[in-house]
Amino acid sequence: MANVKVKPIQIQKISLDTAAQMQDLLAVEEPLEIRIGYGPENDRQQQALAVTMRTPGHDEELAMGFLFTEGIIADKGAILSIRYCVDTGKQKTDNVLRVELKPSVTFDPVKLQRNFYTTSSCGVCGKASIEALQVQACAVSIQSDKEWASTLIRALPERLRAAQAVFKHTGGLHASALFSPSGELLILREDIGRHNALDKLIGAAMERDLLPLADHLVLLSGRIGFELVQKSVMASVPMLVAIGAPSSLAASVAEEFGITLIGFLKQDRFNVYAHPQRVKFNRSIAQ
Repeated sequence: MANVKVKPIQIQKISLDTAAQMQDLLAVEEPLEIRIGYGPENDRQQQALAVTMRTPGHDEELAMGFLFTEGIIADKGAILSIRYCVDTGKQKTDNVLRVELKPSVTFDPVKLQRNFYTTSSCGVCGKASIEALQVQACAVSIQSDKEWASTLIRALPERLRAAQAVFKHTGGLHASALFSPSGELLILREDIGRHNALDKLIGAAMERDLLPLADHLVLLSGRIGFELVQKSVMASVPMLVAIGAPSSLAASVAEEFGITLIGFLKQDRFNVYAHPQRVKFNRSIAQ
């Protein structure tokens, strides 16, 4: 189980009216603080950017994906280095990550705080959220003529489950998976947080020079909220598919930015909430 940690624990398993001692495995959850180093060479500054509860593993990808989907960097060329901090006080040394931006990269901490509030707070109205995303993503609608056969889409959950090694042992992780135009599983990332799983996936795609993901499909193991669609917009994902349900704002953002949004994916059916033109059927849909 490289790159993802699990913790063994002794539990009591209750079955009807009997109890038995046994060992179980839990997905590890630990905080990760992301710090930013920025500014000219002769006047470097540090800013504590965010703290997220995550499953350790692929932390560099998580940081890269987070910075990209929040509009802080445009590509991996903006990053000078990523390393764990040594002087972290009471924090474990592998729970604090410092991302050094190149001196030429502009970073405004005040503007960043406003962006975080607008894109992540549940209290912000839908209209304000979409307008903020339009500014951040330059109001460009995702353009992709790629079509996906409904039979291929319905086969994806089984491919995802077969690749989720840690989930099989813990049942406690969300997954984000990237599929090629032909349906090949390219990248899979798991995390205790669904947002972290997607950031890790996008960070891995950035590391492999796959961005923008204009002809790829992203599959999520859970439900789809606004933030997950927002991250997909930033990565130019044309087809976003989930095992669970989307929120109303997620569907609105997908419609606004040209993402085909699919939810309640099962082996025999799924729902299309936005831009159905990219789904190819053997038979026409009844009106």
